[in-house]
Amino acid sequence: MPLSGNQEWRSELAKLPVPLAVSSDPISMACLKSLIEKGRVSREQGISLFENPSLSSVTSLADMVKKSRYGNNVFFNENLHVNTTNICVLACRFCAFRKGPRHPEAYSLDIDEYLDRIRPLSDSIDEVHTVGGLHPKWDVNDYCKLFSATKEEFPDIHIKALTAVEIKHLSKLSSLSIEETLTRLSDAGLDSLPGGGAEILVDQVRDRICMGKESSQEYLDIHSVAHQIGMPTNCTMLFGTVESIEDRVTHLIRLRQQQDVSKGFQCFVPYPFLPDKTRLPEAQLATGSEIIRVISISRILLDNIPHIKAYRMNIGDKLSSLALTCGADDIDGTVGHEEIMHVAGSSTRLDTSTDQLAALVKSSRSIPVKRNSNYSSFERYSTSNPSYSRVLPQIGMT
Repeated sequence: MPLSGNQEWRSELAKLPVPLAVSSDPISMACLKSLIEKGRVSREQGISLFENPSLSSVTSLADMVKKSRYGNNVFFNENLHVNTTNICVLACRFCAFRKGPRHPEAYSLDIDEYLDRIRPLSDSIDEVHTVGGLHPKWDVNDYCKLFSATKEEFPDIHIKALTAVEIKHLSKLSSLSIEETLTRLSDAGLDSLPGGGAEILVDQVRDRICMGKESSQEYLDIHSVAHQIGMPTNCTMLFGTVESIEDRVTHLIRLRQQQDVSKGFQCFVPYPFLPDKTRLPEAQLATGSEIIRVISISRILLDNIPHIKAYRMNIGDKLSSLALTCGADDIDGTVGHEEIMHVAGSSTRLDTSTDQLAALVKSSRSIPVKRNSNYSSFERYSTSNPSYSRVLPQIGMT
């Protein structure tokens, strides 16, 4: 199987041995048949997977789909997160990162400060991931200057930056269309969008947790425009707030429908709400089992989005390792620095080396494959430190 994956994965899926957990479960078997014969599962089947009391059948089916596409390969890159500012004109109820401009902990990085974050790691990363608050004064020109300066000093580092609502904010401040905004940013050095801010693509839910952000359709439209100008993007889902099972499935189906049209989503990144220090007391916090179920069902439903990421900055290393056996084929990279999830309560380490990350992948009995940001270059990773090569014990779900 090529490292880029198997384009004929449905045919491969039909050849794989069916685990007992799947063959003994009518719901999972019906979904497997639909994937092989019809190419995808229905909305109703997606809901039934969430309601299925047999979690092992759901995870086993997702693992089959993952293996039919990528075998035992798991992808990662060497990246760095740099958050430009925590000042934001919005005050989403779930967000612990946002600060008002007069808050004592408010900050805004200037260009030199931003580049100073990159310089110490510039020889060991291939991507900088940048999102932040909606600064009341920064328009498209400010970000064009930032990206141009970054590319001038680090021409080989991929810039993945700006969520859909940031693009909408810059467009409005700059009196430009979304296409004009994205085109100018692309010309300045922006390579892809990270996909954050999707939350749940159901406006009734958004009105409760992130009033004032872009609508569900605006999120999809902004990504569609990016795809039209040749800019790839990721997409995300924040779950465990106030949404229902039906809302989650609606979210996944809407992403799938958008991908049918614009075909530019590279990776789907689901992550649960982290409650610490935030303002959503009615949140239905996700358990470990539920996190794994969401990742598994994402792999089963999103047949046209190539990659599913275990976002360890949010779910931690242990659950991420488990997720790699439950449908995820990609894992967040070396990161180096991250604020948004850690302010909200994440305790995932930020000093993980590439060897340690590869060991985490191997702990799931997977093969670590280093990729570039566009999933167009792949290399099996060989650890430089034999002490990181052992297979770690498998963990259980809580």
